[in-house]
Amino acid sequence: MMDKKASSDPHSLENMELEEIASKISDLDKWRKIFSCHGLEISHTTHQKCQDHKSEDDKEDAAAASQMTNPLKQSRFPSNILHSIPKALIVSSNIGGRPISLEMAVGLRRMLFGSTYQVFSYEWKRAYFRFHEPYTDLAYALETDKGGAVAVQMAVQVNIIKYLLFVQNKEENMHLQSLCEISQKEQEKALVAALADILWVAGEGQKATVCLVTSDTYFTPSIDYKADHFTERVQLFDFFEKETAQQFLCDHIHCLNCEGSHGVILFLYSLLFSRTFERLQKDLDCTTTHLLQCRLGSFICRQAILNIILTGRACPQVFNGFQKLDAEGNVQKQLHGVLSRSEVGYLHWSKEELEHYRFPQVGSMLKTPKLPVWLCNISGTYSVLFSTNRLLLSDWKMEHLFDLYFYNGQPSQKTTVHLTVDTHSHHWEENHREEDGDAEKRFPSVEMAIRTKWEGAAINWNGVVPFF
Repeated sequence: MMDKKASSDPHSLENMELEEIASKISDLDKWRKIFSCHGLEISHTTHQKCQDHKSEDDKEDAAAASQMTNPLKQSRFPSNILHSIPKALIVSSNIGGRPISLEMAVGLRRMLFGSTYQVFSYEWKRAYFRFHEPYTDLAYALETDKGGAVAVQMAVQVNIIKYLLFVQNKEENMHLQSLCEISQKEQEKALVAALADILWVAGEGQKATVCLVTSDTYFTPSIDYKADHFTERVQLFDFFEKETAQQFLCDHIHCLNCEGSHGVILFLYSLLFSRTFERLQKDLDCTTTHLLQCRLGSFICRQAILNIILTGRACPQVFNGFQKLDAEGNVQKQLHGVLSRSEVGYLHWSKEELEHYRFPQVGSMLKTPKLPVWLCNISGTYSVLFSTNRLLLSDWKMEHLFDLYFYNGQPSQKTTVHLTVDTHSHHWEENHREEDGDAEKRFPSVEMAIRTKWEGAAINWNGVVPFF
């Protein structure tokens, strides 16, 4: 509360007004810097468009304020308020895409949420693809936040590492240090290559679709569809050559990797349209009717989303091939697993699931991919394990003693963890037989995840205090 001296002193009031103006100018300068890094500038037209949306934003802010002041109107999930949701970076409506229709938007909602009334949360809307600073220990790695979008970011991270280690350089093994010496331009190139490859494989090597947000709204929401002021402005760009799709992504990568871009949602839309709703329905089985699951007020990714990023198919299971499920009454339902060996892999460990006999048995198609890079789901948290040796999984002799590198995407991790895995000399429990209790309680979960692939392996953290 302002004291009497300040309230009666015109010079103090003037200083406060100047400080408020300076703050706004500072914010504008910040956005000008973001735009200028992509060769753009804030024009009078852009300013006018912002003014056009101002009344809409004011309504959202007023609703949030109402929830704050009236406890009876508060949301069940208050994490979705008290934040300023960034507005999406937009492109011109005249660059040749297909405007989204109400039918398409309804299809997206039902495929993602199972309902046309659900919309993405604040955490999803603010998520985009941003790297750590170039020329640092984690220059190759994406930063992540909280929420369900982390699973998508880390699955894309697996493909970024695949590109940097094994696609960009197809002959000799690279050292970890080379991942730390990449520039911002190389970061963007790796992101573009990873996204283009994921979309092209999802489209079965025939078509990739890229979704971007434009300045126009293309349909009026019906009574059965809740508007989010974002999906209604999407255009779809179809490409029938992978190189063309990759070039388009390169030209518009700022629409996916800048603050306010809604980049993860746009990529998810692109992924579903590249796969097509018809193929997605065939990929799924009786266990999965839609791709996101609401848990504790947040939407998390079901396995089918991870599998489409890793393998190109939205199969809901992680075992090999098809299996029959015997339900009560001896009714057999077919479950859809992974049909071919993927380029990148997947490992899963959860002590809680193991104790309740709900532990998914990951099949060899995902455990032993063509290249030594794995997305790991460890007790519901996503991370990445990888080796720089491209022949690790093609020569069994190399699996006696080898190095793995671990990145968990958490802000607390500042450098890549170096692990040495020994599968040959002795069993991991030999040195701990005298200790009481369950061994699974005494060892870091990341070690247990590694042992789902290399049973009995001893793991050396090379001086780092074990965690995770």
